[in-house]
Amino acid sequence: QVKLVESGGGLVQAGGSLRLSCAAFGFSLDNYAISWFRQAPGKEREGISCIVPRIEKIYYADSAEGRISISSDNAKNSVYLQMNSLKPEDTAVYYCAAGSNFGNCFNTGAIDYWGEGILVTVSS
Repeated sequence: QVKLVESGGGLVQAGGSLRLSCAAFGFSLDNYAISWFRQAPGKEREGISCIVPRIEKIYYADSAEGRISISSDNAKNSVYLQMNSLKPEDTAVYYCAAGSNFGNCFNTGAIDYWGEGILVTVSS
């Protein structure tokens, strides 16, 4: 079964850190651009970071503000999102996605697979 599974979310205090994981099943992440999106309550889903393992490219949205880093582990077929100095406004459901648009990995129209999402809550 082809799927993406996120883990590592939860409740953290402002200023804290979390590491989200995205594991792929049924396909190789190396063939895709793997993106992290988030959707806060009442807001649109936004792309925050992506990695294209095959060409070793990494992209960050401006909203990442240098507090986020993305990495991949081909042996584990997984991608990780390290988030530091978290703020209450980072509270959102975070989604992992695999897409075929290596040049614009935040293009939701080119996403082939979505994870179910995982909640991150940052308390003040």
